[in-house]
Amino acid sequence: MQNENDFTIDLEKIGLKLKKIRIENGFSSYENFAYQNDIPRVQYWRMEKGTNFTMKNLLKILAIHKISLEDFFKDL
Repeated sequence: MQNENDFTIDLEKIGLKLKKIRIENGFSSYENFAYQNDIPRVQYWRMEKGTNFTMKNLLKILAIHKISLEDFFKDL
């Protein structure tokens, strides 16, 4: 069973991957990405920082990038 620190590390890995994907798709600024995709800036910033977020929000971001959940998690 994972402890709280393990969950934090996993969330941070997810956040770093979201940031990498955003940058690879030509968005140097998280603010511009959030604005152009009608996502609250603070909400998206928190996701990239690996704070707690909902699966619904993660799925929305992946849909924007046209990435399946399976593909997103295959190398994490």
